Amino acid sequence: MKHNFKYIAAAFLISGAVHAQKIDINKMPVPGPTPTINIATPKTFTMKNGLTVMVVENHKLPRVNVTLSMDRPPFYEGNIVGVSQVMADQLGNGTTKMSKDDFNKRVDYLGASINFSASGAFSNSLSKYFPEVLGLMSDAIINPKFTGEEVEKTKDRMIEGLKASEKSADAIASRVSNALIYGKNTSRGEFETEASIKAIKLADVQNLYSKHFIPNNAHLVIVGDVKFDEVKKLVEKNLNNWKKSNTTYAPLEPAANVAKTEINIVDVPNAVQSVISVGNIHDLKMNDPKYFAATMANYILGGGGEARLFMNLREKNAFTYGAYSSLSTYKYGPSFSAEASVRNEVTDKAVQEFMNELKGISTVKTEELTNAKAKLKGDFIRSLERPETIARFAVNQKTQNLPADFYTNYLKSIDKVTAGDISNAVKATIMPEKSRIFIAGKASEIADNLEKLGYPVKYYDDQANPVAKPVAQKADASVTPSAVADKYIAAIGGAANVQKLNSITTNATGKIQGMDINMKLIQQKGGKMMMDMQMMGQTMQKVVFDGKQGYMEAQGQKMPLPEDAVKELAENKELFPELAFGKSEEFKVTGIEKNNGEDAYVVKGKDITYFYSTKTGLKTGETRSQGGQTVPSTYSDYKDVSGVKMPYKITQNLGGMDVEFNVTAYEVNQAKDTDFK
Repeated sequence: MKHNFKYIAAAFLISGAVHAQKIDINKMPVPGPTPTINIATPKTFTMKNGLTVMVVENHKLPRVNVTLSMDRPPFYEGNIVGVSQVMADQLGNGTTKMSKDDFNKRVDYLGASINFSASGAFSNSLSKYFPEVLGLMSDAIINPKFTGEEVEKTKDRMIEGLKASEKSADAIASRVSNALIYGKNTSRGEFETEASIKAIKLADVQNLYSKHFIPNNAHLVIVGDVKFDEVKKLVEKNLNNWKKSNTTYAPLEPAANVAKTEINIVDVPNAVQSVISVGNIHDLKMNDPKYFAATMANYILGGGGEARLFMNLREKNAFTYGAYSSLSTYKYGPSFSAEASVRNEVTDKAVQEFMNELKGISTVKTEELTNAKAKLKGDFIRSLERPETIARFAVNQKTQNLPADFYTNYLKSIDKVTAGDISNAVKATIMPEKSRIFIAGKASEIADNLEKLGYPVKYYDDQANPVAKPVAQKADASVTPSAVADKYIAAIGGAANVQKLNSITTNATGKIQGMDINMKLIQQKGGKMMMDMQMMGQTMQKVVFDGKQGYMEAQGQKMPLPEDAVKELAENKELFPELAFGKSEEFKVTGIEKNNGEDAYVVKGKDITYFYSTKTGLKTGETRSQGGQTVPSTYSDYKDVSGVKMPYKITQNLGGMDVEFNVTAYEVNQAKDTDFK
């Protein structure tokens, strides 16, 4: 059975009107003079429990933002890693004085928002409701309601999330790269496992809260339509009983860059793209004289769509949808990283281009410098419109030991940066000769070419353990595409039953970012198909093909199918493409790989690869080349439908997200010609 999900994520570009003005669109606008910035200095006081409170009065809008942040180093959680997240999930889950439902209903009634994390909290409300919102927020902070039942619910959700990310190259890359940089048994390198989450007890959550969610290392910043004297009284009234702790933190475990640039590969057998991260750690702080030059260098290198990495890897070479870099001055672990997800077949070429750009960033052009200054100044000025920006500035001032005029002179500091300053700054922050090139991807396809780049190559599993180089399994010479197809047809019910099917209608449900979606797919011999994807009863995307022509529809916009799509759909006459394996020399069996958790024969065509279980013969998945990217699908939970087994669980990657569809019903031989109009 085939599933034409290729056009499920079709996007439409709607052209806007172009004003008939005489403007040279190829010429960068000349920036105006640097404006003078006035940033309000917060009024500050410290409570007896150690809580530092900073208040910034801003009466332009009748709103108030409250930001609570903890200034503490990372701490090692050990065999209960994940307990911080469990604790954070309990905050705001009701209090000892108010039930969860009553708490949430009251916040909603006030038109406010209150959010919590393991290292703080945030609220936003109208100023007239601020006193009550502060009271609710304070109640949740001081009197959290921890129960065994809620802790177990959170643990179950976390474990489900872990399982859902088991095959995600991005998730694997995030945890393994940190583990390799800092050590997997350290505060900055440890990661959650199913075992560590299951080991968490209610007492662990309560203990973490009392030791680490404390006022004496916290800053409370209140920005908005308030008066300092009134706020001081409110805060002292509501947070006076928040108990401090004498918790001490162990020094951070030492971490260092590799002595010489190396490639670290973690094998993700099902990956259709390689997640690449090239980076290093450094010691740059915000109060360092090189800060502004380093920030500008990072922007020119990978700060956006006009930066060097993007222009090279996407615009010039079409390796990826986007390539970016980031320069962190995080107090407890400053680092540099450049990232992109690229097609498997160009992984080595992409790595080479990354290194070329990192080596070349010590020299910048005058035009690049001018544009970067204009962009960074514009970003800074726009950021001042957000109250949370002022809160962040206030906390940074205290925790990063910044001079009093750091933000007031921010624009002037940008203006002063020279090309020579950038050259000096990158030597201490972007180190291509001491970088860790981390890649999470399909080692059997990417390793050989990466080893030819000349860097030492090391291999790891998805738990950051060293392993030998993964070796692709070869299929026996007797395993031909026709043999694989015959085994599959036999496994799903036999050729006689398969040939009885003239059409198949699939009804399925799924979720995208928490929202329910419904999918209806009708396929008929002769290449006819109709797919309708709906959310909240409205069609999101629709594809229709009557065997000769068709159209796509999205958000009310309709357009003909592209010629290449028409050609591909017209060529797929069979409901089961396996019936054509023996009629074409296009398909080849290339080996045995892990797919959807089991060994599978790999059958490759021009723009598509199929996977069939070596044990059962059933199709476990497929990948299609689409718009320069590879889109994977997996199939499981086969059940009998009119004598033919069909998958009731289908996972489709949509825009980088894995969406799991659960089939609610199949209908056979029910399609009508009107379905394809």
